Amino acid sequence: MQMAFSASLSSPVCFHNNPTPSLSHGLHKFNKTRTLPLAAIPPLSTAADLSTVANPLDGATLAVIGGGSVAALAAVLTLADPEKRRQLQAEEVGGGDKEVVREYFNNSGFQRWKKIYGETDEVNKVQLDIRIGHSKTVEKVMEMLTDEAPLEGVTVCDAGCGTGCLSIPLAKQGAVVSASDISAAMVAEAEKQAREELLPVMPKFEVKDLESLNGKYDTVVCLDVLIHYPQNKADGMISHLASLAEKRLILSFAPKTFYYDLLKRVGELFPGPSKATRAYLHAEADVERALQNVGWKVRKRGLITTQFYFAKLIEAVPA
Repeated sequence: MQMAFSASLSSPVCFHNNPTPSLSHGLHKFNKTRTLPLAAIPPLSTAADLSTVANPLDGATLAVIGGGSVAALAAVLTLADPEKRRQLQAEEVGGGDKEVVREYFNNSGFQRWKKIYGETDEVNKVQLDIRIGHSKTVEKVMEMLTDEAPLEGVTVCDAGCGTGCLSIPLAKQGAVVSASDISAAMVAEAEKQAREELLPVMPKFEVKDLESLNGKYDTVVCLDVLIHYPQNKADGMISHLASLAEKRLILSFAPKTFYYDLLKRVGELFPGPSKATRAYLHAEADVERALQNVGWKVRKRGLITTQFYFAKLIEAVPA
């Protein structure tokens, strides 16, 4: 598969005030900009083993399917069953989704995402595309946070900070940053990179899951983390994050639409060998309802996409 990463790379970023964009207009724009071959479809955003997505079916699997053996085909589908695979992963680490996520991002996932979030050339084309998409999300968040006033002295909670992609730019702008992640490896890397930047005021880095966060902040930001929470748990997490924020809450999540859900389901049939986290998509209406239930309203919204990165970005304020 050939992919271009220059002018032909589709990365629409649309921001506007509260009114929801026309669905038909959004689909028309999407269809004009990108067509993904089925062999290239991965699970969305941060839950995929992106290094293997270009070759989802090996020769043995194709031979089994081509041979017409119903029993063998059933065995292949069983091995590819995402629910069964997730059960086995949870049993291996002795817990549920949270424990699987912690284990993954402290081990093989840390090495993979450190490369994707970093500047190394040792990434494949899909990983590079994900890097571009995530960078665009950080860029738009920085625009949101600086469009009204400077960040000097503003308190910001970066919930799920990863390797510090947002925390470090915030600190450079003078924000007082509290950054946390469920992965000790990620937090150590973020702190290392922040020290190398010789920041005037270092962010406060901590190893914490979202449920453990406390305090009060002018702004709370949580990027690409809700993908690890099913909707019933995401509702509670959104409520908790809103309780920490005084002025605004910024969230990004993998949007649940018919098209994106189809991509995810097809991608789940062809897992990479190290895939270890489950991807949950969220309907924008569900996220907005969760915010309304705790007295918040959406002020800005946008969609950031590349070929392999899909993120809905929402800025909410007290109603």
